[in-house]
Amino acid sequence: MKNITLILIFIFVLVATTAAITIDSTRLLAQENLPPNRQIVRERMLADRQAPEDMTINDTIDAATPCLAGMAGIYPCANIDLLANVPLNKMDASDGNDIWGWTDPSSGREFALVGLDNGLAFVEISDPVDPLYLGKLPTHSSNRIWRDVKVYRNHAFVVSEAPAHGLQIIDLTELLNVPSPPKTFSETKHYDQFGSAHNIAINEASGYAYVVGAGSCSGGLHMIDIQNPIDPQFAGCFSEDGYTHDTQCVIYQGPDTSYQGSEVCFSANEDTLTIADVTNKNNPVQLAREGYAGSSYTHQGWLTEDHQYFLLGDELDEAHNGHNTRTYIWDVSDLQAPKVIGTFTGPTPAIDHNLYIQNDLVYQANYSSGLRILDANLISQGKLAEVAYFETYPTSNSASYNGAWSVYPFFTSGNIIVSDIERGLFVLKHVQSQLRYLPMIR
Repeated sequence: MKNITLILIFIFVLVATTAAITIDSTRLLAQENLPPNRQIVRERMLADRQAPEDMTINDTIDAATPCLAGMAGIYPCANIDLLANVPLNKMDASDGNDIWGWTDPSSGREFALVGLDNGLAFVEISDPVDPLYLGKLPTHSSNRIWRDVKVYRNHAFVVSEAPAHGLQIIDLTELLNVPSPPKTFSETKHYDQFGSAHNIAINEASGYAYVVGAGSCSGGLHMIDIQNPIDPQFAGCFSEDGYTHDTQCVIYQGPDTSYQGSEVCFSANEDTLTIADVTNKNNPVQLAREGYAGSSYTHQGWLTEDHQYFLLGDELDEAHNGHNTRTYIWDVSDLQAPKVIGTFTGPTPAIDHNLYIQNDLVYQANYSSGLRILDANLISQGKLAEVAYFETYPTSNSASYNGAWSVYPFFTSGNIIVSDIERGLFVLKHVQSQLRYLPMIR
């Protein structure tokens, strides 16, 4: 009888604890006031979450491996070589997320800034086949699998969806002399005028940061003057169109003569491409809010270098609409009347996530299908063509939230870094001497 009573007490405590955790989780989501589709993405990502791959630094996949006959070791590929892989266990983390890069302007040394569930890792890739893990800046508050980082004037700026995280700022010149890595780094400065945030963009030409998906500014653009990186100053809000998932802000030099020289932001706002003139931070002006056929959750995009076209990805359309990876090609030559002029449908059902453009090449991190590189020479005709790929998640190409989170293709060396949710940091090289169109031209 006594044993039965103890068992019943144990079951009661377990059920009560589980209920409390569920209530706390629900309350947290409610407090964050996420838009419905953003919450859907979050829940599906958490449902797809896997343990990090059990790899060690001595595994053969960490060695440089050329792409031969469609494979680089265990990874399917075309025209992209594997230079190195730094797994999550090397960086003492459970999940990877965003990535950015920094080049020391004096020495030319290159560094990967790798977002993790518990902080920001620093990896020197000056020798790309022998990367050196230098250490980590721990999260400001709690762990979260969503973190984002950008760089301005030799400082990294880090946000997270962790509550009370704010904006971390660290002087990256500290990476130039780390006598006994790995080191636990400390913030150089902290900005606390918001708590959690989904993302951060920086316009290096103006010295302004744009935090989005935060609890302030209705989730829109929380604008910060960072011209002095260690003395950030709140500059204003753009909140007319509510929650923003991601944005790119530039000093506009495109064909619309009415706005040349103005600071303009191109934002992924749930179901629209939203364009705003933010030159006057006290009085930003919405120029356009344009939807598109098939929209499910407008995620992220990037301008061509002439500011005439904008490529946009949607994070739910593959699963909701049943088609393969789709990239929307926008003509933004009239900032008040942007229009879709074509779409590119990739060869797999994978979900697209982050994309960036360098010269005439588009670098896409498409979750389970890894890094895809597209040629944009025919973009004026609404066409793209895939020319290379490297699948960092070799077990599946399904519409799941696993694999490549983001890519940074802007190193002058040509080295490409990719962050993978389960497998950490990849250092890759596009073998452009073999550049050719693959069969899946669309």
